[in-house]
Amino acid sequence: MHAVTRFITSRRTSWIVLVVAGLLAGGIFALGSGSEGELSPGVGLPDSAESSRATALQETLDGADSTSALLVFSRDGDVLSDADLAAVVERSEELADLAAGGFVPPPTVSDDGTTALLALPLDVLEDAGEQAERADELREIANAGLPSGLEALLTGAEGFAVDIAAVFEGADFTLLLTTVIVVAVLLLVTYRSPWLWLVPLVVVGTADGLAGVVATRVSAIFGIVLDASVTGILSVLVFGAGTNYALLLIARYRDELRVFEDRREAMARALRGAGPAIIASGGTVVLSLLTLVFAELAGNRALGIACATGVVIAMIFATVVLPAALVQFGRGLFWPYIPRVGSEGSMNRGLWRGLGVRVARKPAVVATIGVLLLGALALGGTQLRVGLAQTEQFTTVPEAVVGQEIIADAFSAGSGSPVVVIAEADAAERVAEITEETDGVESVTLGETDGEITQLSVVLDAAAETPESFATVEALRAAFADLVGTSVDGDAIDDAVALVGGLDAQALDVSDAQQRDQALVIPLILGLVFLVLVILLRALVAPVLLLATVVASFFASLGASWLLFDSLFGFPAVDTNVVLFSFLFLVALGVDYNIFLVTRAREEAFAHGTREGMTRALAATGGVITSAGILLAAVFAVLGVLPLITLTQIGIIVCIGVLLDTLLVRTVIVPALAFLTGERFWWPGRAISAELKVVPSSATTRIGGDPRGAAAD
Repeated sequence: MHAVTRFITSRRTSWIVLVVAGLLAGGIFALGSGSEGELSPGVGLPDSAESSRATALQETLDGADSTSALLVFSRDGDVLSDADLAAVVERSEELADLAAGGFVPPPTVSDDGTTALLALPLDVLEDAGEQAERADELREIANAGLPSGLEALLTGAEGFAVDIAAVFEGADFTLLLTTVIVVAVLLLVTYRSPWLWLVPLVVVGTADGLAGVVATRVSAIFGIVLDASVTGILSVLVFGAGTNYALLLIARYRDELRVFEDRREAMARALRGAGPAIIASGGTVVLSLLTLVFAELAGNRALGIACATGVVIAMIFATVVLPAALVQFGRGLFWPYIPRVGSEGSMNRGLWRGLGVRVARKPAVVATIGVLLLGALALGGTQLRVGLAQTEQFTTVPEAVVGQEIIADAFSAGSGSPVVVIAEADAAERVAEITEETDGVESVTLGETDGEITQLSVVLDAAAETPESFATVEALRAAFADLVGTSVDGDAIDDAVALVGGLDAQALDVSDAQQRDQALVIPLILGLVFLVLVILLRALVAPVLLLATVVASFFASLGASWLLFDSLFGFPAVDTNVVLFSFLFLVALGVDYNIFLVTRAREEAFAHGTREGMTRALAATGGVITSAGILLAAVFAVLGVLPLITLTQIGIIVCIGVLLDTLLVRTVIVPALAFLTGERFWWPGRAISAELKVVPSSATTRIGGDPRGAAAD
């Protein structure tokens, strides 16, 4: 360890670190990610899911290479005139040139006469840019020459695909620019120096850029393509975690500069003190993220692999590149608050030491109040609703959603997204009869067949992706399961008689898979975090208490966030993946702050005992933990700049959770629990106050002592 820190910080070799890092970064940037551009989030279901099997069979039919767009003509709820309907027919003729096969079916008019619907068959386009250009052309032709007040909206599969792609168009740049601005401002406020903030910002920014390239390459090895939602979260996480690590290292470096005249010696000591905590906390985040490789949904696996790669890069830059960069500058880098040798640090004075002293006086009262506060916030989550429909995914309402709502009001609620049933051709008539007899089904239409399988289009009474539509899908699946054994040729669809697919079935399968992923991944995360804490602290009591505070903080943030979502933002529910992702980030990152605080407390306790050691640790790390927490919370809140509710919800939950962690849990509740348990906090290890009392840390009891003596040991 000493040889490594010397190489990174010494006058003769620190520049080599920067040159090598620069060359490697330049080579990786030149190589590129290999990605063809931004992608919209996919479904990510495994091939074994019933809706996936139905889609695979549907793609074998003649019409598999086509999609559809729905053009909705209306005049704000008024009945359409004959002139309006004539204009719609004229538009259908104009649109025939863009339609697959050159034919557009006649328009369908709602029973109340307020809405006309054109179902436009289209060839499938893989390129998102070409798809957007075609959508613009469809809108232009559909609205050209319409009578005053009559409007055409694009919706359906094509409309939603284009609108979702538009949400993520330029998402990486928007998130990056906003994140950089937020981080720069907060670093400037934290350091109160006109130039110190530039060093960590440049280092972490470079790490963020590399993370995007490397994560894309690593994911490709596992056959996973990263979409824009994953790369957005990756960027936020790398910036947040990397800046947190930078804050911890620079805070320790500042302390050591008060002891050592030689800034390189001070950095070497700081790196030996803060480095293990950074590696332990970052390693915990990486291991927690890698639990997602066991998930069913491809999107969860993609997030785990990409973000784990990003955090590894953030750790390397924080512990190797940043120290080498900082020692190139003198103490003047901290101007106007330059740490001088022999000056008093925060260990024996200041807000955080005062807070620690006050908590130590009545730890039971403080712990009780803190726990009750977390419990009260957690109660807000008792009414939590999970599951957003496709029309509820956006914070701003796009055209496709407006069109879908008009269809739901004028036609059967499920007509805009019919359920697809793939049945054996010989059993298709019987399947259609069973479908018509199922509660919640509006109509059934026999579609394409290849002699082995037949596609049925089923319109439901309920709107898409609602509990009622899910119940109907489950009823259909149960009814078709009873037909097994009566099949003429079950091999056609894997020994089943009929499979249920389509948007509703797909959403139901995603929800079920997400529940299974949560049931698997959450215990794995808790187990890994507990194991890391046990190994790091060589104790059992402290890890149990620390893990309990992290979990309590998560439930409190979830409850508080739901109150905001329900009462202030008007969100109908949280998306299916929000709970898992929020839990992952809050537990993993919350443990970061536990590790920062408690490893310092253990270090101080060797010389001063647990009670004084925790007080001194709080004094030393309270400011940096608070600064890091506020910065991380602000960075995650940046996810709200995109008009996608899922990312907004994750950002808000993590933001609130991190603030609770840094302002309440880590600075008040954890010290109170340590004061209550005393030396038992480190059980079953030996009481720390009995160990190595004469070997203090370099930046604690040496403050104000002889720096020459300190440097000599």
